[in-house]
Amino acid sequence: MQSHDFAKGLVAVVAVGMLTGCATTLRNTSGGAVVKGFVQNIEGLAVKNEDFRRVLYTAKNCQLVVMALKPKEEIGAEVHKLDQFLRIEEGTGEAVLNGVRTPISAGYAVLVPAGMNHNIINTGSVPMKLYTLYAPPNHRDGVVHHTRADAEADNEHFDGKTTE
Repeated sequence: MQSHDFAKGLVAVVAVGMLTGCATTLRNTSGGAVVKGFVQNIEGLAVKNEDFRRVLYTAKNCQLVVMALKPKEEIGAEVHKLDQFLRIEEGTGEAVLNGVRTPISAGYAVLVPAGMNHNIINTGSVPMKLYTLYAPPNHRDGVVHHTRADAEADNEHFDGKTTE
């Protein structure tokens, strides 16, 4: 098979995955699996998300989650035994790392090392949309918490099961 035929097949599979909003297993034109993983427009998914927390994809060593914070809502002060990366796509707020408050808005990234007390607060008048990567995973794969109250009522944690 020529490489451009293979590339066309990959593009078609990725396009279907993007339309369905699902994790994608890329396949070559003969149907054999090539690559497992997540290939999506994360900014678009984060902006469209209305849920407090939605786990999109869980790998063995990291996890992708989208979040939406209502005006004046916060994630809540917490400390993890893992590293966390957050990227703000819409809205304004504050990142609080070990008590130090820093204004954040669309385009800002926040990296929280393991063991650090942290919080993200929406200080604005519109929802804050963001995505976060946990390394290693922190939540049960596929979990959706529509509200912060739902998240607090669900004592769920990563159970070792991955998306694929």
